[in-house]
Amino acid sequence: MLEKIKEWCKANNTPVSVLEKMCGLGNGTISGWEKSTPRVDSLMAVSKITGLSIDELIRK
Repeated sequence: MLEKIKEWCKANNTPVSVLEKMCGLGNGTISGWEKSTPRVDSLMAVSKITGLSIDELIRK
């Protein structure tokens, strides 16, 4: 999931920290998903901004 978000950020010239702010998430939240499971509402916020479905985000 983190890799797909990073790919989106790179393709859209948007730092992860900016995406976090756009989604209303705290600084470091997305990076923290490497070690913990994200909340559904956080995934929904990322999905809405990036256009990636939740299925796309969580599928390996």
